[in-house]
Amino acid sequence: MQANKHLLLWSSAGSLVVLVWAALTETIFAEWRQSQVHVAENLAGQPLDIQLRQIVVKELDATDRCISCHVGMAPGETGLPHDPVYGRHPAVVHEASEMGCTACHGGQGRATTRDDAHGNVAHWPEPMIPPRYFYAGCGSCHTHLEVPSQSSLEVGRRLFEQYDCLACHRIDGRGGTLRPGGAGGGEGPDISRIGTRGVPADWYDVHLRNRQLAAAGQPVGGLPWQVCFGEIPADHRGAIDAYLQSRIGAPGLLEAKALFHSLGCRGCHKENGVGGDDGPDLSFVGTKDPGQTDFRGVRGEKTVANWLAEHFRDPARVVPGSQMPALGLTEPQIELLTLYMLSLRRTAAPEALWPRDRVRALRLGGREFARDGATLYGTFCAACHGPAGEGRRYDPAAAPFPAIGNPDFLAVASDEFLVDTVTHGRPGRRMPAWGEKEGGLRPDEIREVVAFLRTLGGVRQEPDPKPRRWAKGDVAAGQRLFAASCASCHGPEGRGGEGLALRNPALLASATDTYLFETIRRGRRGTTMVAFGTGSPTQRALSPQEIEDLVTFLRTWEGKP
Repeated sequence: MQANKHLLLWSSAGSLVVLVWAALTETIFAEWRQSQVHVAENLAGQPLDIQLRQIVVKELDATDRCISCHVGMAPGETGLPHDPVYGRHPAVVHEASEMGCTACHGGQGRATTRDDAHGNVAHWPEPMIPPRYFYAGCGSCHTHLEVPSQSSLEVGRRLFEQYDCLACHRIDGRGGTLRPGGAGGGEGPDISRIGTRGVPADWYDVHLRNRQLAAAGQPVGGLPWQVCFGEIPADHRGAIDAYLQSRIGAPGLLEAKALFHSLGCRGCHKENGVGGDDGPDLSFVGTKDPGQTDFRGVRGEKTVANWLAEHFRDPARVVPGSQMPALGLTEPQIELLTLYMLSLRRTAAPEALWPRDRVRALRLGGREFARDGATLYGTFCAACHGPAGEGRRYDPAAAPFPAIGNPDFLAVASDEFLVDTVTHGRPGRRMPAWGEKEGGLRPDEIREVVAFLRTLGGVRQEPDPKPRRWAKGDVAAGQRLFAASCASCHGPEGRGGEGLALRNPALLASATDTYLFETIRRGRRGTTMVAFGTGSPTQRALSPQEIEDLVTFLRTWEGKP
């Protein structure tokens, strides 16, 4: 009996200690309370109420208590000046009271401890975006449209600096620099977000007029206008316009999207319904659940951001059996692509609250990429055919992708042939029918791609006065020649190998006899396809009649896959 009383006494005492400790931990020693005490002690006598703080955004069904620790980032609160944790939120387009915290940053808004709030705990599917990728949060709501290629952005940036625009304007923390003698010095506005409100169409005319007025002694700013601004050619103004349109107050984000558009990623991957089908859909990859992710092939941190970076470095190591080739990316490129992948996320906001760019992209068919030929080619074609149409080969055991920028190819390929190839693809091969598939290219976009291809080779198609079908050779002779000279590369039955699959109905339907004849006769410089009309040390030259026999034989495969 006495032992039972002792057991009850000490277990009750232990329970009381645990309850008291839990109460103290949740109140007096709570992390958020200690943060606020720290702020209060360093506010130089300014009062600060120690209390649990939160932002409630009913439209997003969000209750975010992040400001219980990050006190200075709450609307109307005074934090510690210049402190990255307790100070004011950096200037962004949205106020915290409008969006809350987790809509942009991710994490667990209702939590009151650091690890829980940041989402670095088991079974929480939406951890906070790592600080160096914070601007990825813009993708929660926005779908930026008409983003040009990386090279276009870089040209615009260089021209912006070349014309000394940073003498007066600031962009992403740079510029507005004082000049010797008082010329320059930040007279113009900060234009880091000019792309969100639109670049004024008359900016150049206004600037030029002010320069002329300043030169005439009018009071419009004087010396800086005369020293820091001059005439700009129309093509340079267009490049600067494209660069300024990309300034949305999120440094690096549109550069990341432009890089994605330049590497041909949509050739294999869909994003928001547009792109290829060979790889997984990337529309929501930024919300990848770490609890459902295999980290066995990942070196370093077991985070989604690091998983993405490691996957770009070596896809097959991170995802065994992955068909994605190692692209040989630089570390800065991997950083940018990781940022862009993390931005592919969406809030569950009601459609009535969607920003205009998201509505245009998801409901009205707006394009996320610029629609000039160079950007379209980079977006859909560059991964397979190379950035300059030079062709690519990722796997020595597989056939190379054709060099469609080759001058010998473009000299014999008509625009009709190119349009037809892009539109209908190559059934049975990796080349999709971009003009037929859902999420493909529109007719005007295909024409832009074809026009860009012409600039890659620097040649136009040579005139062809002959009809589409004119070859009247000997089929049996052509068959013997194919077996002796062509089968080793194109396969005994023309189904491909080192060379293209010639027994392809789509190819034979769109190719003219002249195209086939001239391709055999002149070959393709820089490829394994020799010029059979002149021969080589290992291959005798074929006569025009023999080449015609070959073309006639190839026609027997037409319509026969």
